Amino acid sequence: MIDKEKYLPIGTVVLLKGGNKNVMITSYLIFSNGNDKDKKMYDYGGCQFPEGVMDSNTAIGFNHSDIEKIVFLGFEEDNDFKLLNDAMRKFGDDVKEEFVKTVLNGETE
Repeated sequence: MIDKEKYLPIGTVVLLKGGNKNVMITSYLIFSNGNDKDKKMYDYGGCQFPEGVMDSNTAIGFNHSDIEKIVFLGFEEDNDFKLLNDAMRKFGDDVKEEFVKTVLNGETE
C-alpha cells in the first residue's frame, strides 16, 4: 500500500492508475501551462521511464493519489528524507493554499 502522507523521493519509478507506462519522479509541486483558471498544481512532475525527458511536451504532472504502484523507490537517507518530507508537506500545503487563493479564485491582498 502506498503511504498517502509521504512525498516519494526523486528518482522513484511509479505506475499511474490506468497507465501502461512507468513514470519517474523528477520534481515536486509543479504547475500546468495555460490560462490562470485552467492552471493546475500537481504533487509531482515526472517523465516516461526509461525514455526520460525528450522535450517539454513530454513532462507529466500527477498527484500522489494518482499512483497505482511503486515500481522502484528512489534513494532516501533516513534523516535527510524525513526532513524533506516534513518540509514538503508544510511547504506544499502553503503553496497549494496560495495557488487556490490567488490563481484559481483571483484574490489579491
